[in-house]
Amino acid sequence: MNKNDLFTVLIEDMSDTGEGIGKVDGYIWFIKDAIIGDEVEAKVMKMKKSYGFARLIRVIKPSPDRVEAKCPVARQCGGCQLQAMSYEAQLKFKEKKIYNNLRRIGKFTDDQIHMLPIIGMENPWRYRNKAQFPFGTNKDGVTITGFYAGRTHSIIENEDCLLGVEGNKEILGRIKGFMNAYGVKPYDEESHTGLVRHALIRVGFKTGEIMVCLVINGKKLPYGEYLVESLREIPGMTSISYSINQEKTNVIMGKEVVSLFGPGYITDYIGNVKYRISPLSFYQVNPVQTEKLYGTALEFAGLTGDEVVWDLYCGIGTISLFLAQKAKKVYGVEIVPQAIEDARENARINGIENVEFFVGKAEEVLPEQFEKNKVHADVIVVDPPRKGCDQVCLETIVKMRPEKVVYVSCDSATLARDLRYLVDWGYELGEVRGCDLFPGSVHCEVCVEIRRLK
Repeated sequence: MNKNDLFTVLIEDMSDTGEGIGKVDGYIWFIKDAIIGDEVEAKVMKMKKSYGFARLIRVIKPSPDRVEAKCPVARQCGGCQLQAMSYEAQLKFKEKKIYNNLRRIGKFTDDQIHMLPIIGMENPWRYRNKAQFPFGTNKDGVTITGFYAGRTHSIIENEDCLLGVEGNKEILGRIKGFMNAYGVKPYDEESHTGLVRHALIRVGFKTGEIMVCLVINGKKLPYGEYLVESLREIPGMTSISYSINQEKTNVIMGKEVVSLFGPGYITDYIGNVKYRISPLSFYQVNPVQTEKLYGTALEFAGLTGDEVVWDLYCGIGTISLFLAQKAKKVYGVEIVPQAIEDARENARINGIENVEFFVGKAEEVLPEQFEKNKVHADVIVVDPPRKGCDQVCLETIVKMRPEKVVYVSCDSATLARDLRYLVDWGYELGEVRGCDLFPGSVHCEVCVEIRRLK
């Protein structure tokens, strides 16, 4: 076959990133937007020695799991890879992905993997409390906002993502209206000119508080008082600010945030614990499922009130404060100073006194506290970034010999790698449970109980 040739194929499997996989004469094809059970016509895009990539042209015979995508730009936008798949099938796909990574990367056998049913959502729409919208211009020079097309930086215009809250549309409309009225230009990546790069919007699901933070390619936001005047008309508007980012970078937020209105943060609850969230804070985007995920972590930790717990990669203390309700003492570690400020403030506003927070890398703070200050741990909870735990961090966990490790992960591949290390050094897998925080996408959180062998 050659580029642009058309062919027909039955989709038999799906990749971790959500492409349909089919075979023609033993040759493997990856086809975006196709799902297991589809018979499709596809066009050859790129060929390697043993596999190739093709574009879905049409579905000849749909899979029983295929549904009509609710979002009109689902195929172009890079955010949702699984919108054409029924939610029940999405959950099965995610469970299988976790299991396969534990088998393939972690080298665990069937009798070592104890999987509980994945925790899905009753309503898998409008669940995101945070959205970051890039700004740019269309071919006619009109200011637009939306989301990047998959693996590109071209903006697909969309002001009402069905995963975000309905109020985002009005906020974006007011920002665009302000920009047009006062000649404030959107950022242009190629020329590094223009001012408004992104709008960050956060909403407290339980408090109704709203935060808007514009990311700008400059030191000041001209006529900012008029933007504040417009946005303050929206009920719940609590914090308006801008973040300075003048770098040529893919990183969205700058390090400096300037407040235009309000306290510079909003608050929200997970369970009965209140959290202060600033523009740079890490806070899970799906509060409904986060409560279930942290509840699972707490259940796996099996706390009785006498334990010393370490929470590594603790962010603004979300898991730490959840655990502190049942532990004797909790220590949290996080590299971002602003997050630790928020964590300490969160402990204060909740009246939780049995927590202590450290700024620094988990792989540096943990060995120092263990070796110099002889701090021990009955339970260690880790919730690392996508790349997983640092090797030194894992080595120190093994040296500290906690009775339990509870591992919360957003990437089951790096999770499987780290679990293999812990099991090779005297631990065993307990229960494993997926929790779907990201319906419509291929991503899924996992919580694992790891027990020390006697």
